[in-house]
Amino acid sequence: MIPVAIMGGSGYTGVELMRLIAGHPEMELVAVSSAQFKGQPVDQVFGALEGAVDLSFVDHDAQALAQGADLVFLAVPHKAAMAAAPALLQAGAKVVDLSADFRIHDVAVYEKWYAPHTAPQLLAEAVYGLPEFYREQVKPARLVANPGCYVTSVLVPLVPLLKAGLVEAEGLIADSASGVSGAGRSAKLGLIHGEVHENFKAYAVDGHRHTPEMEQELSLAAGQEVRLTFTPHLLPMDRGILSTVYARPKAGADAAAVRACWQAAYGSEPFVRVLPGGRLPATKEVRGTNRVQLGVAVDPRSGLIKLFSALDNLTKGASGQAMQNANLMLGLDETAGLRELGLTP
Repeated sequence: MIPVAIMGGSGYTGVELMRLIAGHPEMELVAVSSAQFKGQPVDQVFGALEGAVDLSFVDHDAQALAQGADLVFLAVPHKAAMAAAPALLQAGAKVVDLSADFRIHDVAVYEKWYAPHTAPQLLAEAVYGLPEFYREQVKPARLVANPGCYVTSVLVPLVPLLKAGLVEAEGLIADSASGVSGAGRSAKLGLIHGEVHENFKAYAVDGHRHTPEMEQELSLAAGQEVRLTFTPHLLPMDRGILSTVYARPKAGADAAAVRACWQAAYGSEPFVRVLPGGRLPATKEVRGTNRVQLGVAVDPRSGLIKLFSALDNLTKGASGQAMQNANLMLGLDETAGLRELGLTP
């Protein structure tokens, strides 16, 4: 068994990582840290893990975590991740970072949207962890920057079409709706039951911090600068993301051409499902899985192509994708521990 550790196990991505590692055939969780729950048994904090995780939370000590693990998942917020990553790498551990700290290549862009960067020397080394695009770079990497959940839901449908020249790079619009777990586990007034239940609303309408990450990868795909109009929404459910992307087709591009392009890009991918005509993605069909569903329609009046994607924000949008990256970094079967089917109903 390969020993792995988690720094930051008290949030939703941390507990999802523990759930996935518990079912992994070749990984063993040897340590998990939490400042809030230090010293407490994991299964007393998260009863769902009873009988599966026989550990107590330890302190956030990067060197101690790295000494006993071949790979460490960083499930801490931005700023905390950039502070821990250098010590983990120096101690010899590989790192999958679930925060945004190493996703954006340009330090000035990162600092505009987040905070001053304390480990900019690692930005050039960090591999962007969308395996469907960067699998070969992920395999030998020491540090992988796990993509954002909204970002994954937008890039997977759009990048192959930009690379193939099927849609215009200008005028792209994405509307995405996420379950409340995407906002984290900390107590926030706007996320309590009475505020969220039977409510649906947009937020961060003047600019969501996932936007520059999307624009970075879309620009690379298009071979030119891309500006995206992105609006996130909060759905009154626990987990899942449904994204709708609007794009202007180039000559000859229709729904059949889009599906053919997706099939060429993803036909052999284990976690991307291209739905046939007449079917559209649904969050319940990917709940608890590492899958992305893709669907397409053409608006007959405007001529715009509508791209649809659905994923679970805690699996393919975070911890599942982190596991997928870790499998590649450790030389394991990419799908190990990630073969679960969706939960229905």
